[in-house]
Amino acid sequence: MAAIAQALDHPDFAALKRFDAPLAEDAQLALSHPDRYIDRIRKAIPAGGIYQLDADTHVSTGSFDAARRAVGGACHAVDLVLGAEVANAFVAMRPPGHHAERETPMGFCLFGTVAIAARHAMEAHGLSRVAVVDFDVHHGNGTQDLLWDEARAFFVSSHQMPLWPGSGRPDERGAHGNVLNVPLAPGTDGAAFRRIYEDMVLPQLDRFAPELILVSAGFDAHRDDPLAQLSLVEQDFAWVTGALCDIAARHCAGRLVSCLEGGYDLPALGASVAAHIRVLMEKGA
Repeated sequence: MAAIAQALDHPDFAALKRFDAPLAEDAQLALSHPDRYIDRIRKAIPAGGIYQLDADTHVSTGSFDAARRAVGGACHAVDLVLGAEVANAFVAMRPPGHHAERETPMGFCLFGTVAIAARHAMEAHGLSRVAVVDFDVHHGNGTQDLLWDEARAFFVSSHQMPLWPGSGRPDERGAHGNVLNVPLAPGTDGAAFRRIYEDMVLPQLDRFAPELILVSAGFDAHRDDPLAQLSLVEQDFAWVTGALCDIAARHCAGRLVSCLEGGYDLPALGASVAAHIRVLMEKGA
């Protein structure tokens, strides 16, 4: 978060509107998670120190509220965009959310932030076609789990394979044919990434004709990231952001909400977020 704040402390972003993220209510968390799971996570939060939920996922005293604020920020961004107060939005949040399944925290994630935001758009705003595009280097297994049976959602995940968590095969299609998984081989560079999106992802999004696009914006597909082996750079993230904004302009008056997921090389993360937001500002002007 500090690396992102530093990257956005630049004259290019002087006109950027900034909003405080509210804490999500339990009713919003319950759009994708049962009450027993929410209570289990709440009770696992230690009074001090760190508690380990699984091999990768640890919590400390402030973790529950941090995760609630991520969800609250995503839902608030949906409200702002659908209320035409802003054209699009980026939610700078930690922890990420796209690995959290219905009753399983994993991969640093406690709650399925983007899936909850999608359900919020459906239930609070009456939308019937919400697209979720996840370009994080890891498969969005949690979002897939939470939206698997949701006919109103179309979930797309491009991700390195093989790589943790091991899911995301092309034959994982969702209960309604509403899931598109696009595995990328280690070493995939920006040119190949763009071709794959132009050939596979963007045409299917056009056919779905979403009323809102949500983005799981993970920047760990960057060539400098230590957790994977894709070779994207800032210009590639800017390109895919523009392509998604163009689809939003064709189908839903430009309405797009992007939420931060992964990204673990801090200079690359800051630069990639800055490139992403520059395009959002340009397209939303």
